[in-house]
Amino acid sequence: MFTITLNMAEEIPRTNAEIKSDDAFYSDAKDYWANVTPTIDGMLGGFAKISPTDINGSKIFLRPFLKITGGTVIAKHALDCGAGIGRVTKRLLLPIFETVDMVEQDKHFCDNARDFIGQDSKRVENIFCMGLQDFTPKEEKYNLIWTQWVLGHLEDNHLISFFQRCKKGLAEGGVIIVKENVLEVGKKMFDECDSSYTRTREELKSCITKAGLTILAEQKQKDFPKDLYPVYFFFLFFFLMQLYDE
Repeated sequence: MFTITLNMAEEIPRTNAEIKSDDAFYSDAKDYWANVTPTIDGMLGGFAKISPTDINGSKIFLRPFLKITGGTVIAKHALDCGAGIGRVTKRLLLPIFETVDMVEQDKHFCDNARDFIGQDSKRVENIFCMGLQDFTPKEEKYNLIWTQWVLGHLEDNHLISFFQRCKKGLAEGGVIIVKENVLEVGKKMFDECDSSYTRTREELKSCITKAGLTILAEQKQKDFPKDLYPVYFFFLFFFLMQLYDE
């Protein structure tokens, strides 16, 4: 599941009192995605043309953190959060990692994922069909947890809890990478259409730090259309002093 947010006026800031109940917030998002076609264009809200640029930018950002290029990330087990039909799994993660698990709440995306991925789907060990607010990764399993264009579908408290659970899911030397639309100023915006937020960069970073994670790198995605909100990468680490005492 992916949400690309256009920089358009119909998104308006809302106070907490104006936001729907948690149940409605999540059920409205679920209803929206249930009516989206299981294609790349569907996943990207009609912006299929940006997929190659997106994947290439992600490869460039990830590469320095891999063990083979001097980083800490062993290319063994990855987790794709909000995976949709597996666009990121197929194009970014499976070419690098031995196995990938996927988390996606929409059943018809999950049902179509292996066909979309093709022959390499045999290296997709698990497809967890649930929302991130309900997902708990297996402890100490993943060398990389990748989340992209999905965290706007979590309320702040659930986002913080999700990050905290992800910390426990990291193997030694493992990291979390977040790739999200952000606002540079103001306060988070609520999109009635797909029931999601676009947070400011500082609001997203605040949720990250409240979860006990450290941001070691931050970078803007290049060459996206100007009518999209800025998209940033955040490289997150559960800071263990012993890793830096050697």
